Amino acid sequence: MAALGVAVVVALVFTLGMANSQRDRALRLQSHSYDVMILAKTLAGTIGRSEASLGRYVISGDKAQGQLYFDDWRLAADQLSRLDEITGDSGEQQHRIDRLRDAYYARGGELSLIALSTNYGKNDQALSRYYQARKAPSLAAINTTLDQIINRERVLLDQRTAQALATVEWSGKAASVLSVFGMLIVVGAIALGWLTVRAQTERAVARADADAARLRAEGLAFAVAEATEELRAQEARLRQVQKMEAVGQLTGGIAHDFNNMLAVVLGGLELAKRSLRTRNTAAERHIDSAMEGAARATALTRQLLAFAREEAINPEPIDAGGLLSGMSDLLDRTLGDAITVKVIDASEGWLVRADRVQLENAILNLAVNARDAMNGRGQMTITASAHVLATGERTDCPPGDYLTIAVTDTGAGMTPDVAERVFEPFFTTKPVGKGTGLGLSQIFGFVRQLGGAIAVDTAPGKGTTVALLLPRDTSAAPAKPATQLAEPIPAELSPLDILVVEDDPRVLRATMGALEELGHNAVACPDPLAAPAVLASQASIDLIITDVLMPGKTGPEMIAEIDARHRGIAVLFVTGFAGEAGEAGLFGGHHVLRKPFTIAALERAIDQAMADARAAGPHSLAAE
Repeated sequence: MAALGVAVVVALVFTLGMANSQRDRALRLQSHSYDVMILAKTLAGTIGRSEASLGRYVISGDKAQGQLYFDDWRLAADQLSRLDEITGDSGEQQHRIDRLRDAYYARGGELSLIALSTNYGKNDQALSRYYQARKAPSLAAINTTLDQIINRERVLLDQRTAQALATVEWSGKAASVLSVFGMLIVVGAIALGWLTVRAQTERAVARADADAARLRAEGLAFAVAEATEELRAQEARLRQVQKMEAVGQLTGGIAHDFNNMLAVVLGGLELAKRSLRTRNTAAERHIDSAMEGAARATALTRQLLAFAREEAINPEPIDAGGLLSGMSDLLDRTLGDAITVKVIDASEGWLVRADRVQLENAILNLAVNARDAMNGRGQMTITASAHVLATGERTDCPPGDYLTIAVTDTGAGMTPDVAERVFEPFFTTKPVGKGTGLGLSQIFGFVRQLGGAIAVDTAPGKGTTVALLLPRDTSAAPAKPATQLAEPIPAELSPLDILVVEDDPRVLRATMGALEELGHNAVACPDPLAAPAVLASQASIDLIITDVLMPGKTGPEMIAEIDARHRGIAVLFVTGFAGEAGEAGLFGGHHVLRKPFTIAALERAIDQAMADARAAGPHSLAAE
């Protein structure tokens, strides 16, 4: 726009300059034409005045008139020379000037004879010649030539005036056009400025909108993150609620089994007591029967705690056949007597590496879904099989060895549209309050986390089979599902002075009896708040055995507050809820013995606690 404006200004200046130049030239040419015409008329007048003075001289003989004649005629010669000079640029006029000069000289000769005749007194002769000279061709030639010169200059003047007017008109039009362009440029510049201001305004508004959108996006991202965390927390709580619902379903069956087991224990102990009184040799058999009942109760309790607690994933190699066999009681109590469960182990001893609790929970969830699909009555088949996946057989799993765990029911089956959505979170076909819609989605996430896949084979009226395809683990031997209660008794330890802190008097008496049976000196303390005073009065304590959950103060809190001079004493925690003994990291590195325990297990735990204390050095308490 600026370059165009400069170009228009330059063109306008050039046009106006050219117009001024043409106007000045036209004025000069007009002035020149006027000069020629004026000079020609002046010459004609001078010649006429000279001839008139000559006539008066002839008539009067006055010498003064004769001198006027001579002066005017010489002035006419000068004027003729001047006329010749100013018309030198026109060849056409030069020809006329030449004719005019010839006529002037011819006329001058005629008038000179008249003047000489008068000068010599021949007035009659001079007067006669004067009247004849009035009709001489030379005078006509002078007049005609001067008229031609004047007329030609008048024509040139008209042409030059018309040309000047045309040039001025063209310049005016060009200036008008350029002025219009200039106005358009000014309007364009104003429009461009307005557009620029508008663009800058829109850019500022867009930047502000972008900043606001960025802030909204950041707020939304923060809200999404918070919602995601809340959803994860809700999902974890829902999983726990789902577990506890299953625990609630187990309560009746487990209570029935415990009653049976306790009947075995009580009956066996009573028979053993009677046999001891009568010295009957059947006492040992009755005691073994009571021990078996207690072992079954312990296994069920451990399985229930493992299922109910919410812990971190602990992957381990698992034998599928042994896992399903160990879950038989749990499945029977959960599914009810109207469901016939058939377990088929065709796994060929293949292992899968997974968290035992999560895998048991997945199988139990599938079993509960199958039970609900059969309305609580029917046959369920749980199959563990070895499967070699060939190349291209599945697109969601690489080829290799897989262990398949399939749960098949004889229920109503599912339509294709329902089967496509069974793994969606919160999707459920159960009535309100009967399911969360998270079971199969959690199983799906668990299987995908292991690098496996899950498949559903179903059709209306043909039942449903849900198969878990899990990668085979060949890295280690299978882990034992539970700690055995009957262990070999280690070699006897040297008698120890042991402080036993336990709030339950029956457990305290049993523990004290077990320690005395092992040959140790046991000091009882039923209150954890009194433990520091007992330690102060018993300087020779080698080991503290303490329960974890007690009123007033927990076992770990009590150990953490023991005086510094007793920090070299070994510590053994005893609990019925904390899980496996491998959870000792939750208790400051001290060994943990789980209830119920045998005398052999207690002796081994004492040995390990003392060995840990000796390895740790003189400062080994949990307060560190």
